Amino acid sequence: MSYALNEVEATAKRAARGAGYSWGLAEEASKATRWLCAKGIDGSALLAGLLEAGYAAKLPAHVPQSLDGDWLAEAPLCPLATGAALSDCAARLQVLTLAIGPVSQPAMILPFAALAARQLGACVTVEGEGFQSVTDGTRLQCEGTLPNEAARLTIRAAGSLSNPYPICTRAEPEEAAWAVLNRYAHKTYAPATEESRLLGAGAGLSDND
Repeated sequence: MSYALNEVEATAKRAARGAGYSWGLAEEASKATRWLCAKGIDGSALLAGLLEAGYAAKLPAHVPQSLDGDWLAEAPLCPLATGAALSDCAARLQVLTLAIGPVSQPAMILPFAALAARQLGACVTVEGEGFQSVTDGTRLQCEGTLPNEAARLTIRAAGSLSNPYPICTRAEPEEAAWAVLNRYAHKTYAPATEESRLLGAGAGLSDND
């Protein structure tokens, strides 16, 4: 089924929050999911896989232990928290190649690499075993297969775009992934109370007939 990118973004934000991420990281998740979908990559499926991994409940174990040198963690890095740090440290890519890993759902790093590219006014290349991705901040080009987990990624300010992906105006997420996002999103809805039911549409407990 096809969905507007606005709907994907809104659902992704609620889902990330429902999974336990802060509102700030939920916002990052929603924008990253939308950006990927606009490039023809199923960002909804990537986010669903990440949420199902349960990283939000133990996030300190999935963030870089230090931003000096290689970015490592006790467990696979969360691409949302790591990506947010990448955006903050974009200027470093002008003088060094950043190595991070292992990373879960490494394709989720690409929207943050795009943010870095826009800040630098230059292409940013993300490489891992079996794939290479280049973005200028707006467009994206990928070669190889994006894995569910990467042992190591290198990120640098370099590269060029010769055959970028076409821009999509709607998303077609996997049905199962979309169901996962809606399951987590449902957790953000306040349960109905007697007062809310009485204030809602309809006559409530009164009989006007």
